Amino acid sequence: MAFYNIGKIVNTQGLKGELRVVATTDFPTQRFANGQMVYVTANRPGAKQEALTIDSSRTYKSFILVTFKGLNDINLVEQYKGSELYVTESQQQPLPDGQYYYHEIIGLRVIDEHQQEIGVVKEILAPGANDVWVVKRPGKSDLLLPVIDPVVKKVDIQAGSINIEMMAGLDDED
Repeated sequence: MAFYNIGKIVNTQGLKGELRVVATTDFPTQRFANGQMVYVTANRPGAKQEALTIDSSRTYKSFILVTFKGLNDINLVEQYKGSELYVTESQQQPLPDGQYYYHEIIGLRVIDEHQQEIGVVKEILAPGANDVWVVKRPGKSDLLLPVIDPVVKKVDIQAGSINIEMMAGLDDED
């Protein structure tokens, strides 16, 4: 079963089992809604992954404060500090056409307008207005590819490829 990270527990909040979570999902309202199931591994030796059900959640500053069913005391939740929260693939939200999860893009081959393979997407950066795909190229430095319509022409998840048009100035090594 595949798991996808949705946040990290960074600390406790108060004495009643609330945890501070830094969300890493684009859907925090849905992911941390009451009744949603998440997966976590406690921060202790020999801990196994466990499924927990969200009892309550609310935003507080830059955090989401979460409580889990049956864990309403700080002594019961301290073991989760520093742990990552996950959902399963079946819990993924369907995205509109033309939008993709990071795990769908990472690993795709990048092909230019001359049908030359440039490399493989190894990482995605989100610095501002648009994402930037980091393309690992053999024998060259990584290419930073802005995800904008004039550059990205076609994403084909099934074929495992991305077709691009290499705009002037994108590749300093040419």
